[in-house]
Amino acid sequence: MKIGVYFCNCASNISDKVDSQRVRAVVGSLEDVAYFKTNELMCSEDGKKFLHDDILEERPDRIVIAACSPRDHEKTFMRVLSGAEMNPYLMQMVNIREQVAWVTEGVGRASTKASSLIKGAVSRVRFHKPLHRKSIDMSPDVMVIGAGPAGLKAALTIAETGRKVTLVEKRPVIGGQPALYEEVFPNLECAPCMLEPILNDVLHGEYAGNIELLTLSEVVELNGFYGNFIAKIRKTPRYADLNQCIGCGDCIGVCPVDVKNEFNNGMDNRKAISLSFAGALPNVPFIDMKACLRAKGEDCRLCEQACPLGEGIIRYDDEETIVERHVGAVIVAVGASLFDAGLIPKLGAGTVADVYTSFEFERLLSSTGPTGGKLRTRSGRTPETIAIVHCVGSLDSNHNEHCSGICCLNAFKFNVMIEHRLPGIQIHHLYKELVYPGKEEYALYQRALSNPNAVFTRYSDIDTIEITSTGDCIGIKTGLPETGVIRADMVVLCPAVVPSKDIGELSRVLDITEDMYGFFEELHGRLDSVRTKVRGIYISGACQSPVNIAQAVNQGQAAAGYVLSGLIAGKQLEIEPLTASVDKDRCSGCRVCLFLCPYKAVFLDAETQRPSVNEVLCQGCGICVAACPSGAMSSNHFTNDAIFAEIEGVLK
Repeated sequence: MKIGVYFCNCASNISDKVDSQRVRAVVGSLEDVAYFKTNELMCSEDGKKFLHDDILEERPDRIVIAACSPRDHEKTFMRVLSGAEMNPYLMQMVNIREQVAWVTEGVGRASTKASSLIKGAVSRVRFHKPLHRKSIDMSPDVMVIGAGPAGLKAALTIAETGRKVTLVEKRPVIGGQPALYEEVFPNLECAPCMLEPILNDVLHGEYAGNIELLTLSEVVELNGFYGNFIAKIRKTPRYADLNQCIGCGDCIGVCPVDVKNEFNNGMDNRKAISLSFAGALPNVPFIDMKACLRAKGEDCRLCEQACPLGEGIIRYDDEETIVERHVGAVIVAVGASLFDAGLIPKLGAGTVADVYTSFEFERLLSSTGPTGGKLRTRSGRTPETIAIVHCVGSLDSNHNEHCSGICCLNAFKFNVMIEHRLPGIQIHHLYKELVYPGKEEYALYQRALSNPNAVFTRYSDIDTIEITSTGDCIGIKTGLPETGVIRADMVVLCPAVVPSKDIGELSRVLDITEDMYGFFEELHGRLDSVRTKVRGIYISGACQSPVNIAQAVNQGQAAAGYVLSGLIAGKQLEIEPLTASVDKDRCSGCRVCLFLCPYKAVFLDAETQRPSVNEVLCQGCGICVAACPSGAMSSNHFTNDAIFAEIEGVLK
């Protein structure tokens, strides 16, 4: 075997501390080492040309490059090898800059250490085998789960390139939670007005034909891998023709059934056939068949009879269906929920009249809400004092240790909106910490702080606060002697942002993990916050972490960017060959590897009942190899023979 060793001086970064001639004397005498050559700066254009031309001239069987960190230039040198008609996996790189020159005192010690590392590489590279990347066809289409701001923006960004997008939303309307708000921080923009352009683009815009919108739908199964996923989606019938209905609402008024309106958090009623809320899109009613008289055996057809377009618009015979879609990638943007303030009983949520969560208060302030935007107590009085309690269930080791980052800004927004509706009203802010990140958010805080009728009081622990009904008003015990009991006509609780209740089931369906807080776990919290450990599945918005609307939209576009850069129509998917493989003759079938793989790349072969490795999903981490009790698992390019040979070479 002919092995060539190339030593890079790294423009004196290495040569000042490592004597290449001393290294040559040791390495040049090793078995199979045919030559030892130095270069001033091998990663430069001249250096790469030297390496390319020398390989073509020498025709070595293997090469060792002693230079900088493989993180910097391993890919660079692999491309040079490919250009020189040599398999790039027949190379071993030794880091003698960071691991030797920069950390070892004395030329003698550094040269000896570098020689040992290169000896290990020479011993190892003998066991390298030529590996080849495989290519498979892939689908350029995408499925987006969740039609809030993040999901809508991701879907539209992808559709604008001509790709087909399946947009799955479990509710009958799109827009997410912000569609239910009157105004949004920090500049108190009209939320429906802000969302309208993107909603219109998704439903009726130039690229709407590339977006298949499936409302009242949920993903129930996902099989396959990056570039080739098969999704099964359960569609619940709307019982109204989405294409022909004009949304006039004539069918709603005649319905005899009233049920609690979940879009207003149960603070008023809706009909069994209903539009979600005024201005909801798509502007087509849906029938809650669990509440409809037809589900009780009655042949009620009042809504059908009231339809001005006649028969065929209301469809009582619609049935639940399962549809399949072939997609190359999945973007998850299902949003989040609010902490259940009822878990802190002393705060009075659900037990004391006129105690509201921040979302309930949003709906009270909304012109499409249960009171038409008028602030009134349940008894019909105009409140004179409103208390806002921050940090409910957050920054608290008993509930949620994280800060949601948006609750304070919602509270400051409420301050301004309350003052606008009821000038002169007294507002009490009870807070644990105040948070206002961003370039515009501090101004909103200052606007609330400058209100002469606003009082800010800091508490130490939510457990010290007790809210009770005291006749015609509410009493708030703060546990602070200087405040005593605060009396208010209304109380607004600002709960922590927590994972949606659906995340656990969706995590199981998609085979992606949750973090310690219950949100979907990203590949890396700082550098890769929209990728998951499953290649081809991306996360964006509040399902990954509490975020504001701008952050959610940016993450949606970032996820779309990953999709667009990886899934290109007509392009095949290249698979990195550094993956694990199973020797089925040695495998005992213990299945330990099935449960340990963080990328879900190991699966049970239905025919052999032995584990197999999906090369598309495998990232070559080696966990399964290390854990296999029978040694049946091996890793391409990192075999036991190669690793042990490297260790022995270093120690000789």
